[in-house]
Amino acid sequence: MRPIQPPQGTGTGTGTGTGNGSGNGTANRNKTRKRNLTLPLPQRDPRLAVPLPLPPTSSSAQTQQLSFSDLDRINRIGSGSGGTVYKVIHRPTGKLYALKVIYGNLEDSVRNQICREIEILRGVDHPNVVKCHEFYEQSGEIQVLLEFMDGGSLEGTHIGLEAQLSDVARKILSGIAYLHRRKIVHRDIKPSNLLIDSSKNVKIADFGVSRILAQTMDPCNSSVGTIAYMSPERINTDLNHGQYDGYAGDIWSLGVSILEFYLGRFPFAVGRQGDWASLMCAICMSQPPEAPPTASRDFRDFISRCLQREPARRWMANQLLNHPFISRNSGGQREVNQSLHQLLPPPRPLSS
Repeated sequence: MRPIQPPQGTGTGTGTGTGNGSGNGTANRNKTRKRNLTLPLPQRDPRLAVPLPLPPTSSSAQTQQLSFSDLDRINRIGSGSGGTVYKVIHRPTGKLYALKVIYGNLEDSVRNQICREIEILRGVDHPNVVKCHEFYEQSGEIQVLLEFMDGGSLEGTHIGLEAQLSDVARKILSGIAYLHRRKIVHRDIKPSNLLIDSSKNVKIADFGVSRILAQTMDPCNSSVGTIAYMSPERINTDLNHGQYDGYAGDIWSLGVSILEFYLGRFPFAVGRQGDWASLMCAICMSQPPEAPPTASRDFRDFISRCLQREPARRWMANQLLNHPFISRNSGGQREVNQSLHQLLPPPRPLSS
């Protein structure tokens, strides 16, 4: 069988004889379609040429780990029952970091759990949360490399101006809201874990560290941490039907800290360094502290939204970010930032 031949030339022959000239018309239309499908290419003006973007840098350069051997300790900047914090320098770059050394003999199961948790913390990236860079195991100790905040903590700081206090509260709330969205509960919000740098950035530190300490230290050792900023239901498990909501617990701790900044003292009738029984009675059995009548209505309401005895009645971090105390003071940040240098606490002598 011969293959069917395409129409030739003017379409004469079989196509003309059997189609009464229709083959000739079909061939002409095909030619017309082919001519129409041949579009002229646009002329490229070399003067307007845009160079292609350069290839991205290698991922190894972007995620280059900081070697422990490249760190030099400068001095001790803090210490507590769980360990010590040192200011260190990364020799290749000259950049400063804080190295938190956590003491304790760890079982393999606990060590593996801590490694998993710190790996999650390394993924945290927010302007109001201290960055966790690396995690090391040296001589049986857990060592966490953190962002260095040269202004120290806000512990003992008095912030009497509501505009300044609103700005500080907004930054802390932004960090808490970010952590909560990532299903991370801080568990230890307090002034000593709220840090500031020379650029007036306020950041949350030690998120997750209290949980690590709870696993590495004797749980019966009451010196690990303080209950002064803990919510009533966390201290007394008989409250709230024995249920503890960590997110609501962070909000209580925030409220106590912000009120302490405003008053210039611990807001309960006892000192924050008081014995466990006195603090437990003040926090769990008395009415929650309130802002004084001399404060604005918005600030008094803000504190009351944080310090509700029932956890379910406390506002969430995202709600508090929209509270009038925060929103009405969100303007005029230049004036606020210019005066925030007063929040930088003076250097404190290290305890022996």
